[in-house]
Amino acid sequence: MEHLLLDGASAATEMNISFYVSGEPKPQPRPRAFARKMGDHYVARVYEAGTAEAWKSAIAVAAKEAGLTKFEGAVAVKLYFNFKRPKSHFRSNGMVKESAPYFHTQRPDYDNLEKGLIDALTKLGAWEDDAQIADVHTTKHWAIGNWTGGCSVTIHSLESDPPP
Repeated sequence: MEHLLLDGASAATEMNISFYVSGEPKPQPRPRAFARKMGDHYVARVYEAGTAEAWKSAIAVAAKEAGLTKFEGAVAVKLYFNFKRPKSHFRSNGMVKESAPYFHTQRPDYDNLEKGLIDALTKLGAWEDDAQIADVHTTKHWAIGNWTGGCSVTIHSLESDPPP
């Protein structure tokens, strides 16, 4: 099993960077549209709801503290999202029930979580274009015990790996 970074931890090498984003993971919000009457006709407007702004700010802080620099060429991204457990997962003594699930199998969907985090890293300059991402591994699970939510992020340059 791979080592997950704890809150505040980070590690970086020339071709690899790992960091932990603390907070409740939020998906990429869907664009919203509305129509407004302007005289005798309607004008459509589209906007992005700001529901993930605090999460994207936390991503920016963690990535910058870890020393994020631009990756060239193909990259692999590993994302381990963890969510704070609900009270129903705990016994009265505070221990996690044996019947409590490990994997988080409810909303938000993994692809929307990926999109929000990857878009934030793109805006931070992690790569020229997110099309450089050739390999993505995403896991959603419940946090260990009473830990709060967050995401362990690892970005690895595939350019350093010789072809098979």
